[in-house]
Amino acid sequence: MHPFSYVAPSTVDAVTSVLADHGKRARPIVGGTDLLVQVRGGRFELDAVVDIKNLSETNVLDVRDGTLRLGAAVPFHRVYENEKIRQQFPGLIDAAELVGGIQIQSRASFGGNLCNATPSGDTIGPLIVYNAVAVIVDATGQSDLCEWFDDPVSVRTELVEDFCTGPGKTVLSDGEWLIELRIPVPPKNFGAAYERFIPRNEMDIAVAGVASSIQLDDEGNIAAARVALAAVAPIPLLVSDAGDSLIGKPPNIENFTAAGDIAGSAAKPISDMRGTSEQRVHLVRVLTRRTLELAAQRAQEA
Repeated sequence: MHPFSYVAPSTVDAVTSVLADHGKRARPIVGGTDLLVQVRGGRFELDAVVDIKNLSETNVLDVRDGTLRLGAAVPFHRVYENEKIRQQFPGLIDAAELVGGIQIQSRASFGGNLCNATPSGDTIGPLIVYNAVAVIVDATGQSDLCEWFDDPVSVRTELVEDFCTGPGKTVLSDGEWLIELRIPVPPKNFGAAYERFIPRNEMDIAVAGVASSIQLDDEGNIAAARVALAAVAPIPLLVSDAGDSLIGKPPNIENFTAAGDIAGSAAKPISDMRGTSEQRVHLVRVLTRRTLELAAQRAQEA
């Protein structure tokens, strides 16, 4: 393994400076549950690993102006142990409680899972169906200053569904890094859910996963819906056609099954040791129906 420096800057500007100086030979680290394994495996040859988990800006976990601010370094356990977030964002909790065991959940984060950009990432689909936005520190300093931090930070934003560009690849340029996620607090009559299939408990990687969300109108029909897929395409995939097909319709099994067929048609999976492409397409159809059912139930209870 190529030797590298461990750097733990104390400010946002210092993180940006180190990353900009080293370009592709430096990466931020939070929990390290993926990055350190990848470095040992030779995927990256780094000169510097930049620890961002001790910055106050990356540990924000609160609601401000109708928006959940989820710092890039906030570990999963802080999310699912927060009772208010459990109530308002059950679809996020579905995913946070699935990733690894308690040791992983004590270190890994939604931000780290997103930046890892693996197609099977369990938390990316739920972020997508909650309309999450990634807040990225702009190394050029040319973007607008965000006043939500103690010291104003130059940031740009990307919708989470546009963040991953390929397996292990993201929209981040040299020197840029994810500082937080922002998720609108769901309105009344909104529900979301995530479910995955794994071949056995010892293999904690989804063969297929689906996140769904539903917004009901005053008559109980579907006003809006989103469906996002994991592990069945090169990137986590928002299937807009599946969600749009439900608009104006009642939340019933027939309509959810039809949406599942659309989602299955959009999936472009490979066959590997964990499952065949045909199996994955079948799973997408089943999991889409199931998650839409649960999302609708949660919307009716919200």
